[in-house]
Amino acid sequence: MTQKRESLVCLSDTPYYHCVSRCVRRSFLCGVDSYSGQSFEHRRAWVEERLLYLSSVYAIDICAYAVMSNHVHVVVHVDVDKAQGWSDKQVISLWHTLYKGTLITQKRMRDETLSPGEEVTLQDTIKAYRSRLHDISWFMRNLNEFIAREANKEDGCTGRFWEGRFKSQALLDESAVLACMAYVDLNPIRAKMTSTPETSKHTSIQKRIKAVKQKRRQPRQLMPFVGNPRQNMPKGIAFSLKDYCELVDTTGRCVREDKAGHITHSHSPILARLGLNSEQWLTLATEFEKHFCYAAGAEQMMCEFKAHTGHQRMRGMGKAKTLLRCA
Repeated sequence: MTQKRESLVCLSDTPYYHCVSRCVRRSFLCGVDSYSGQSFEHRRAWVEERLLYLSSVYAIDICAYAVMSNHVHVVVHVDVDKAQGWSDKQVISLWHTLYKGTLITQKRMRDETLSPGEEVTLQDTIKAYRSRLHDISWFMRNLNEFIAREANKEDGCTGRFWEGRFKSQALLDESAVLACMAYVDLNPIRAKMTSTPETSKHTSIQKRIKAVKQKRRQPRQLMPFVGNPRQNMPKGIAFSLKDYCELVDTTGRCVREDKAGHITHSHSPILARLGLNSEQWLTLATEFEKHFCYAAGAEQMMCEFKAHTGHQRMRGMGKAKTLLRCA
């Protein structure tokens, strides 16, 4: 049964969400269509470029993403404080990079004098724009509409390209966030599209690994890893990038061997901090969507989210007890 978006997103519980959009057509979003033999591989770049561009406009950070053959995964962080800190003119300017705006907002950007009535209307419009610029639905809508238009133009057709609304999962604690990020980064390996994280094209893990190998700073389009919690903690994911990359690489090897496997470094710093053993981690990193629907996190966090969003039941409560009981 379709759920209202307000029952899926509750920023008071968490700013982290896993979003998935899937194609409705038989033809692929990307890759090679085995029926016609036509390659749509170039569309991966469309999706990746648009996704990273939108993160520079919206107050929404990209934590992880993977562009697959017929669907797209993205883990996002909603930064409400950033949106609230923008000046009115910044809000209008950002919105105008995506849409034309109104005659009144265009007049304001030209510094033309507005009547009292126009000023009132302008403030209401800015309030709406500011809200949309940290809204996951508007973010995904802008991504999906852009790709659908480009694909329709290339295919010479009209009609729906995506199967419907995107799916979203609330990630309620750091265990859920890290496990979901690894799940997304390992998607191409599980699908046997590639054999290593560094060769996983159009994924966040490849982008991060390239930056590490080139001894550059972390990719500016992605939310950075900022190390262990400390005073004056900068904005970012509170783990080491090196540890995360090693953990994803080790997990990927277990996945490729098509068996339960084990984590080579059994005392991985990340797993130790999360309070997870290797068996719990492998289940989370390879079967995340299978076990959780609208939200993922420790049992207490799931109960609070269920109460705040008005759900009668919450799939995944059992797994929250067994897989995330120590988180």
